[in-house]
Amino acid sequence: MARHWPILIPALIVAGCTAQADTTAKAPTTPVEKAVASAADRRAWFGELHLHTSYSFDAWGLMATKTTPDDAYRFGKGEAVSMNGQMIKRGWPLDFMAVTDHSENMGLLNALDDPESDLSKSAVGQEIRKDTSKSFYMLREANQQGRTIPGLDPVQALKTAWGKEVAAANANYKPGKFTTFIGYEWSQMTEGKYNLHRNVIFAGARSPAPWSSADSPKPEDLWTYLEKARADGMEAIAIPHNGNASNGLMYDWVTSEGRPIDEAYAERRLRNEPLTEIVQNKGQSETLPELSPNDEFANFEIYDVLITQRDVKGKVNGSYIRQAFGRGLVIQQKAGANPYKFGVVGGSDWHNGISASDENATAGTPGGIDPKVNLPSGDAAKKLLGIIQTRAMIDDAAAKAGRPPAVANPMINSSAGITGVWAEENTRESIFAALKRKETFATSGTRMKVRFFGGWGFAPGMTSRADWVRAAYRTGVPMGGDLPLRPAGAQAPSFIVQAVKDPDGANLDRVQIVKVWLEGSDYKEKIFEVALSGGRKVDPKTGRAAAVGNTVDLKTGAYKNAIGAATLQTVWRDPEFDPAKPAVYYLRALEIPTPRWTTLLAIKNGLPIPTKAPATIQERAYSSPIWFTPAGRQTAAAAHLKVAQR
Repeated sequence: MARHWPILIPALIVAGCTAQADTTAKAPTTPVEKAVASAADRRAWFGELHLHTSYSFDAWGLMATKTTPDDAYRFGKGEAVSMNGQMIKRGWPLDFMAVTDHSENMGLLNALDDPESDLSKSAVGQEIRKDTSKSFYMLREANQQGRTIPGLDPVQALKTAWGKEVAAANANYKPGKFTTFIGYEWSQMTEGKYNLHRNVIFAGARSPAPWSSADSPKPEDLWTYLEKARADGMEAIAIPHNGNASNGLMYDWVTSEGRPIDEAYAERRLRNEPLTEIVQNKGQSETLPELSPNDEFANFEIYDVLITQRDVKGKVNGSYIRQAFGRGLVIQQKAGANPYKFGVVGGSDWHNGISASDENATAGTPGGIDPKVNLPSGDAAKKLLGIIQTRAMIDDAAAKAGRPPAVANPMINSSAGITGVWAEENTRESIFAALKRKETFATSGTRMKVRFFGGWGFAPGMTSRADWVRAAYRTGVPMGGDLPLRPAGAQAPSFIVQAVKDPDGANLDRVQIVKVWLEGSDYKEKIFEVALSGGRKVDPKTGRAAAVGNTVDLKTGAYKNAIGAATLQTVWRDPEFDPAKPAVYYLRALEIPTPRWTTLLAIKNGLPIPTKAPATIQERAYSSPIWFTPAGRQTAAAAHLKVAQR
């Protein structure tokens, strides 16, 4: 049975150490001590790194989006904005944000919003106005075939739109209050159906013109673009998303050209893609019951179909992040470097410019809503809940364009995810540094805060000490890091975990540590229950704990925080540690059950709760991992990491 010492009291947050931590308060004097003191002052900031506006051709063509990047930033920071003649406002403000419109055909169609534009006055523009949905498929085909459409100039449109995107990001940046990042989405869809999209995020106020999949369909060429930008003084990273819809290509064993991953590829990928998106409105990319049959919580917000053919299931292997962690260990053993040594983030991928992540601000449509203003009702609600049989918006558009539409079920769409970072201050410099070092976590939309540290000597009661956070940073590593060399006499690594509930949300059910380790030429995984609410214990035979219970009233949609805990934290030592086997550890924390958006929408409209979707869900948070590398391999791994971080 896993050893664990649950402590259910509020506290600060702490980390791993190489020996028993000395938590005696001392004024920092050396550069190292000052750095540790600064790290100990880090706090959690929540943000959005994946959002589309009318500048994205699919948002304009398929979803009639009129929101501009400036509108999106103002909504994100808590201002009221106009949408379809109604004033809407976010439930709570974000701390940071990036608008990531598609680089492909950016700003090409929304020029029709200006009746005086050249496009509006052109013959092709007037033709598009007759049926805007056709324009999306017309442009998508042209992009895939590497051709342009007479009368449409994507190069000039991109130049104009990008200038406005950059200006909106810089104008809305308020250091210390609201951080904006210049960004866009590189949107490669292999064979027109397999998702390999990446969001590109720039650190500062300058950026080159976007690189699109029309320039090259290969992620490796996108990395070359990033490396050139970096050499020109413009730091940037790429963040893959929706591996769950990649048909096994996102976390494959091979490169885009089909060659086995080697050391050079692994180092380049790690340098350019330190993060990956684990949750958003098109489901989660952590794992599935098929891949993790012993994970009782793997059956969460599953979106296992292709984005453009939603009656076709994609290949599972190579599409999910937990498996990628294992594959990375295997590749490192063979090639000498790990291409999948990434942290995690969450996003919305909303296409109406309205970033909202609460469950009641979601209604199965491609965008966020203000539940007090524009919650779907009547036939619109019935269609979304499957009471009136219909096709989703994108499939209606396909039918109009003369294409065979896939039967879509809006109920498989989720609420938005969100990114959390631990940073000293709310500035571009501080938050981007957190993204680079992978001190990040993702949630399924809740503002739950999680922290995760690893080391070699944490005592069970360490989190009751006054400055345990500082001690943790001084002698251990936070999420996103590598365990230091195992000191003589250390039997197993110890980890400090903490989860704190959303201030306006549900209590916590449990905190788990997911371990993936190298076993011969393959990998294995196991989930450890490390902190449980309500005094529950782990069954020594099954390794599981009893369910927390369920307080949701399916007549009203209300729930009670009469179960669960406001804070869960503990120190846990791996009881099955083998110093010869590389391993990956990450934290997963679950809330008590709360009503899903489908349930809330049905109750609000007096409709039956749909049976084809779960009535309740357990919102969750995922930390970036901590890696262990055996001593004999750690020197080489450190050298590869140094190269990858250049």
